[in-house]
Amino acid sequence: MTVSVQSLQFADTREAADLAAFLGRLLHYDRAAAVRLQAGGGALAVFGRPPSFEVLAIRAVRLADTHWFDVTVSAGELLESLEESSRSGALPAPVTGPPWTGVLPPRGGWQEQQGLPGPVALGASVSEAVAEFRTRDGALPEERRTRVERDLIGQDIWSRTVGGTELPLRAVHAAQALGFLRAAPDFPVALLATGAWLRLRTPYGSIALRRAGAAGGLGTLAVSVGG
Repeated sequence: MTVSVQSLQFADTREAADLAAFLGRLLHYDRAAAVRLQAGGGALAVFGRPPSFEVLAIRAVRLADTHWFDVTVSAGELLESLEESSRSGALPAPVTGPPWTGVLPPRGGWQEQQGLPGPVALGASVSEAVAEFRTRDGALPEERRTRVERDLIGQDIWSRTVGGTELPLRAVHAAQALGFLRAAPDFPVALLATGAWLRLRTPYGSIALRRAGAAGGLGTLAVSVGG
């Protein structure tokens, strides 16, 4: 699509720095990552999909100007354009995005779900899972030390649900790896659901994914600062 906006001006230097940190983490998992950008009013929602976690990561930042656009761009090019000191960046040329960019969570209808452990317990669950993976991986005999065997171990561990919810542990792992989760007692974290989708929300961003075995629809997530 044609986008008239050529440059981005962020509300302050912290917004630009937070976006740069998020893009850097995405690129750590996929050097060719694309991100879908949705600007609405004075906010910009950035959607990415780190392949290691099979979830959708959403980071929202505040803009200094009012823009309305929806475009998919290279995460690397966007990161290279950011100037934190001047709280600005250039909007890269649109790219043909991967299939996930056409399937986003619905805009509304989100309801908070019960049963989610607190942030400290969530962090501990991830640490325990990482330790279990390393132990089981290290116990594999040499002839079974293959990517397939390791993937099976990972699938067994990270598909487990947390607390009394349907949320798989891989979503919590993704939130921690992308800088969204803090293991502090007073850190606000919530689990929301609508239709086929689950969403782990924190002040730094959200992790969204389809419920296991559910069929979801196309849609767009409302652009709001704070994930």
